[in-house]
Amino acid sequence: MKTALVTGAARGIGLATTQLFLEEGWQVAMIDRDGPELAKAAQGLSNVHAIDCDVSISNQVDGMIGEVVDTYGGIDALVNNAGVADFGQIEDTSFAKWRTVMETNLDGVFLCSQAAIPALKKSSGAIVNIASISGSRASTLRVAYGTSKAAVRHLTRQQAVELGEFGIRANCVAPGPVRTKLAMAVHSPEIIAAYHDAIPLNRYGSERELAEVIVFLCSDKASYVTGQTIAVDGGFESAGVGLPALRK
Repeated sequence: MKTALVTGAARGIGLATTQLFLEEGWQVAMIDRDGPELAKAAQGLSNVHAIDCDVSISNQVDGMIGEVVDTYGGIDALVNNAGVADFGQIEDTSFAKWRTVMETNLDGVFLCSQAAIPALKKSSGAIVNIASISGSRASTLRVAYGTSKAAVRHLTRQQAVELGEFGIRANCVAPGPVRTKLAMAVHSPEIIAAYHDAIPLNRYGSERELAEVIVFLCSDKASYVTGQTIAVDGGFESAGVGLPALRK
């Protein structure tokens, strides 16, 4: 049975990805720093091992990777999904806020990937990093978040180039607007309408739709795909100006 390690697995895209891996016959190490929420998410699931870990803290990451390998014998796929957001104007973004975003969104991807490389070499495994459409399209209030996700896209290319000789594939998924509970709670009707106007498919994506692409990239079906960023965004990145007017 293959083993996937999913960070940020307590909710949202990470939990949906965990559930799809299980449906596909994998076993999953569920990683999150929100211990109570992680325990709730893992309850009732078979073939999972939940670990409370902050991916921005190197010694916790080393211990977590060691526990996964001890428990399952190896790692076949690493999904770096854990992330945080702090939105604000550039001049109002303190260095502390900047570092908080970078520590999880960028440092966490680096630390988990680096620690997992020995296990991934043995399995010729796969890395999938979760970035964002904000890493390719700039928008207001996202200086830290967008920059961190742009860096994740490039880090993915570095991983693909350096690790390819060991059979390790590294790819990136860049979600567009996703219908998560958090997004629906904070997005006003005006924001939702604006997104719909800008997205060719005219709707938000679902967590399951993101999971389908993530699991595909970890599978043997994507055995010759590496160094790529797949935008799962309903066409948002491809769209230019004038879409709402043209629809009318």
